[in-house]
Amino acid sequence: MATERYIGIMSGTSLDGIDVVLCDIGHSRCELIYTLEYPMPSSLKSDILHLIENRVTLAEVGQIDYRLGLLFTQAVAALLIRENIDASTIVAIGLHGQTLWHEPTGIYPFSMQLGDANIIASKTGIPVVSDFRRKDIALGGQGAPFAPAFHEFIFGNINNTMCVINIGGMANITVLGKKLIGYDTGCGNVLMDMWIQKHQNVAYDKDGAWAKSGKVDYTLLDVMMADAYFALDYPKSTGREKFNEAWLEEMIKRRGRATSLPSDVNMNIEPKGRHTGLPLRDVDVQRTLLELTALSISNEVLKFNTDVALLCGGGAKNSFLVERIKALMPNVEVAIAQNADEIEAMTFAWLAYKRMHEEVVNLKDVTGASENTILGCVYM
Repeated sequence: MATERYIGIMSGTSLDGIDVVLCDIGHSRCELIYTLEYPMPSSLKSDILHLIENRVTLAEVGQIDYRLGLLFTQAVAALLIRENIDASTIVAIGLHGQTLWHEPTGIYPFSMQLGDANIIASKTGIPVVSDFRRKDIALGGQGAPFAPAFHEFIFGNINNTMCVINIGGMANITVLGKKLIGYDTGCGNVLMDMWIQKHQNVAYDKDGAWAKSGKVDYTLLDVMMADAYFALDYPKSTGREKFNEAWLEEMIKRRGRATSLPSDVNMNIEPKGRHTGLPLRDVDVQRTLLELTALSISNEVLKFNTDVALLCGGGAKNSFLVERIKALMPNVEVAIAQNADEIEAMTFAWLAYKRMHEEVVNLKDVTGASENTILGCVYM
């Protein structure tokens, strides 16, 4: 069966770079052909974080929207030039955009992604499909996560007792079976990246090496795991508007006030040698944040009758994080997905294919929307 070429662009909550992929996509397959990781300028990352964490002007929002449009255009151009690709052979570009705020359960539900698709379409000459989330929210859904629909497409015929865990800035789970289940488990890399950037001046903790040199502070871990988000039933989704530096600072303050451990939190951990680390060292916070990610993921996987957990996303490259996830669920086979780093960008290439063919996306059981629908707006 004939396939078509699509580009996918993903810029996640970690703000660690732009993933660009070119895929051959057909009715029953999505094959990764080329991939490129394009750097996020530190000045732009800083300005995006400023927008997320502070009161800002409309002018600042508009300028970031334009700057991201230019950056995404440059990332696409870099891939086309490097691989000598004729732009006219590409049917469309699927653009997720950079999430600034995600609030699907407020009085006025919305999700905001920036990166002007008009700029990309006009400068590349390729149609762009963007603005995927708001139609789902208009139908009463969370507008996230979208990865489960693609996970079902590429993994659904492999094993119906398998789950897929995507560990980006946030982490989400897909449970494959008769009914598709998917939701955000909580923070993935975002807090670990923030903390090591602040205290070690590096973008991320390679292989979890710094975290591994510290000790879990179980009082802090208990306080963080007691956050109401982890007890919410699905559908649910989250982002930096929830798990951020202010949240962590509040958890550290609560830890300081804690005089006893909560008795109603199922920690799924070995209680011997619990380290309460007074005073709390920076390296112990890093170790505890890694345990928070591993524990919040494994707790969700263990709710389902799952034989295999397939990991993807940037967190799958953190060998110590993977080690901890395996240790917390020893009866589940944990493996790393092929093209683990590129699956999120591939998702949006595939969603562009679905939009250009006017096909609905199977997401209502994941997001809680009233119906499955066609997603995305086309910028010619």
